[in-house]
Amino acid sequence: MDLHQKIRTLPTSPGVYLYKNAEGQIIYVGKANNLRSRVRSYFLEGAAANAKTGTLLREAVDLDYVVVDNEKEALALENNLIKQKKPRYNILLRDDKTYPYIKLTIGERYPRVFPTRRLRKDGSLYFGPYFPTSLAYRLVDLIHRHFLIPSCKLDLNRYYPRPCLQYYIGRCLGPCVEGLTTPERYAEAVHDVKLFLEGRGADLSHSLQQRMSAAAEREQYELAAKYRDLISTVALLEQKQRIAAVEGDDADVFGYHYENGMLAVNLFHMRRGKIVDKREFFWEDLPDLLETAEDLIAANCHPELKQVYLDQQYVPHTIYVPVDFEDRATLEEVLSEGQKRHVQIHVPQRGDKRSLVDLVGQNAKQAYDQRFRVMKPATRAIQEAVQDALMLPELPKRIECFDISHIQGAETVASMVVWEEGKIKKSDYRKFIIKSVEGVDDFASMREVVTRRYKRVQEEKQMMPSLVLIDGGIGQLHAAAQALEELGIVNQPLASIAKREEIIYIQGQEDDPVVLDRHSPVLHLVQLVRDEAHRFAVTFHRKRRQMRDRQTELLEIPGIGERTTKRLLEHFGSLQAVKAADAAALASVVSRSQAEAILHHFGKGEMAAS
Repeated sequence: MDLHQKIRTLPTSPGVYLYKNAEGQIIYVGKANNLRSRVRSYFLEGAAANAKTGTLLREAVDLDYVVVDNEKEALALENNLIKQKKPRYNILLRDDKTYPYIKLTIGERYPRVFPTRRLRKDGSLYFGPYFPTSLAYRLVDLIHRHFLIPSCKLDLNRYYPRPCLQYYIGRCLGPCVEGLTTPERYAEAVHDVKLFLEGRGADLSHSLQQRMSAAAEREQYELAAKYRDLISTVALLEQKQRIAAVEGDDADVFGYHYENGMLAVNLFHMRRGKIVDKREFFWEDLPDLLETAEDLIAANCHPELKQVYLDQQYVPHTIYVPVDFEDRATLEEVLSEGQKRHVQIHVPQRGDKRSLVDLVGQNAKQAYDQRFRVMKPATRAIQEAVQDALMLPELPKRIECFDISHIQGAETVASMVVWEEGKIKKSDYRKFIIKSVEGVDDFASMREVVTRRYKRVQEEKQMMPSLVLIDGGIGQLHAAAQALEELGIVNQPLASIAKREEIIYIQGQEDDPVVLDRHSPVLHLVQLVRDEAHRFAVTFHRKRRQMRDRQTELLEIPGIGERTTKRLLEHFGSLQAVKAADAAALASVVSRSQAEAILHHFGKGEMAAS
């Protein structure tokens, strides 16, 4: 059955249709309230079709479909299939920023709390998303200081001989060491954190008040004072929230800039009447898919709206967009059901709201220039971007990156390069000759070099870097983490970048790797540092190999041992200089018999009799 025959047999029900090419690959996913009518319209339009439709029809040779009960279900299924199949004729979202959640790992023996960017069905509790991004980090820091629940990456299912610095500075209950806390005390703190993150300040305050009174009755005045301070903190946060809540409503505003087949879309988040953050999306290589940016937004049902908001826990009350689109009413209904309140999508034509959309459009143009005209970001901007993408506790001032180099286990060496305050710092580079590893074992080599580096840092009482970066995958990452743990260094930001895939793994969150867009300045920086470490390691390895080769040839000469070889190379500087030396020059460094053996080996005859 050819494509036209199959179209005549399509049902008139709501559903999703999937165009396929000659290889059976899905190249476009669409949804329809009436499948037969919608798909037939592609062919009825014929020559009047826009560039995208015409190109699609020339490539499509087959069609599949899924019937659903209503248009809302079709909308949700279409969104899921686009994300799963990534069809080339659908405009896929490329987002430079995702917003963090706060994860409470209640399934663990001693739950931890930390920011994350991916929701998983792992039994943990997730709160958020938070924006601006820094809010999640500030809240986690507050939890550390007041509730003493850690974010550490240690395995808390076992005990360690001593606690880390966080315990000694009063920011952790110390569940990693037996006897420092009790399961009951820890469970109480976790319960408080849960109430705090759920926004149940009144319940939390009431519970704290009861515990404070009970502690005072038992004359545990120090504990009662801690509860008192927590009550004050919760009350202060509630007061700030009440003040902010009356300042305005929540809204998101979209704007775009399209030029030369490339599109930049900006999304501004307004919370309580104030702009708190923005988000950027980019598309490129679009000339054969659309005629204008308006075609893109209208014909593709405003794809960024569906991909941003569907399946999300929170959607603002109002969304402002620059161009109307076909599925606006349906999308409003779907989003409203998920939020249990009415969500409105407006296309303002004039007045303050239109000016706001235009303002976001101007920012989209700036984002376009920054992205596609390759403008170099400022040091502060790149530091903030790195902190955001890699979830670092502070702005990265110094990055130390390690790489291993060898050929089949021979002459294994390692390098450490340094990025500091926006630029490479060659004066702090270090080279390492691997001493404890025989054969090919990159993991053991990485363990050795990380141990040697940071043992010395400890001995000299130097500051640890903002980030330790490893050239390699999860295996090298775990080897470095083991070395740090054996040194008693915990909560040190540690990441690795895998070759080829260019995926960044963060220690403690390996199941949630960071996948950055190829244009991302964060990825460019990480690649720059990684490539420099690789270059430095390879250069050192080559020098070592050349020295080994030179020494091997001299050692083949009868009467020339390792000490003599070293003396010759130090004196003449290279094997070529030894080869070119005459009898007198050689005799000034080695004995007469050794000089004769060298001359004979290199075919230069014998020394003249004295």
